[in-house]
Amino acid sequence: MLREYDTKEKPDGSPVVFSLKFVKKNGELVFMPRAVACGLSQNMKKNRLRGFLPVDKNNHKIGHHTPVNINAITEWNGKKLNL
Repeated sequence: MLREYDTKEKPDGSPVVFSLKFVKKNGELVFMPRAVACGLSQNMKKNRLRGFLPVDKNNHKIGHHTPVNINAITEWNGKKLNL
């Protein structure tokens, strides 16, 4: 999953789009059907965070940057994760 996240663009220059589910600190389950990787202002490796930006079918942003702890991700591109 992290290797796929680190691949930001396809060979043709278009962004790599994926779907994910994660659990917020308050226990709420969040599903992003289409998202792209984005940067964060925090230290991503130290805090085990990755940034996600929801996009529509034309890859236009439809939300805001969301930092997610990698341990909170439960599903990646329709596949369940076991961490």
